[in-house]
Amino acid sequence: MQESTRSELDSQIVFEDNHLLIINKKAGQLVQGDKTGDASLLDLIKDFIKKRDQKPGNVFLGLVHRIDRPTSGLVIYAKTSKALTRLTQMVKNREIRKTYWAVVAKETIPQSQRLVHYLQKNEKTNKSTVFIKPTENAKEAILNYQILKSLDNFQLLEIDLETGRHHQIRAQLSKIGVPIKGDLKYGASRSNPDGGIHLHARRLEFIHPVTKENLMVVAPLPQNDAVWAACETSN
Repeated sequence: MQESTRSELDSQIVFEDNHLLIINKKAGQLVQGDKTGDASLLDLIKDFIKKRDQKPGNVFLGLVHRIDRPTSGLVIYAKTSKALTRLTQMVKNREIRKTYWAVVAKETIPQSQRLVHYLQKNEKTNKSTVFIKPTENAKEAILNYQILKSLDNFQLLEIDLETGRHHQIRAQLSKIGVPIKGDLKYGASRSNPDGGIHLHARRLEFIHPVTKENLMVVAPLPQNDAVWAACETSN
């Protein structure tokens, strides 16, 4: 691993102890390997830990949950099998509160709203179709949003997930007429220069699986982006 990559990863770590590591993923980074064959954070972090801590053998690192490649923000990795088992169960039990920030089209929508839809994933297109009523092979998707700030051409939403479905936030917001900035797959008018979208996993709140302490971790917003900068300075 190059020195620049190591220092970059080091700067992305927002929490770490003996049991888990939480990283602020950049848009475009893979959380784990896929069919593209591109380098994944899982492999890069394992290599980073091996060199940093001078570990002689293989490094254990387990992915607890995923966020989409074009999305930025917090991702949890477990450094022990005990932590991985417990955190995976916590995800299933919805014991990890996930809060996202999204920059969306500036259309008239309620100040806050609970969205309930039914999502059906298409494996071939890697896209979710949204239904307003229960539909065969569609899973219930629930989120709550509130408008945090109105910008010149966009608005900033804060989103709390009640479920974790494929492309859930992207699909549900598109369904109500406010696609996420840069998200061509779900109706945005144009792409972002870096190929990412303005969806950021902003905050995680949960009880540490081993120490039982209450944890709240906040991810800084992506740098060198005028729209994200406006969101930060406006709050």
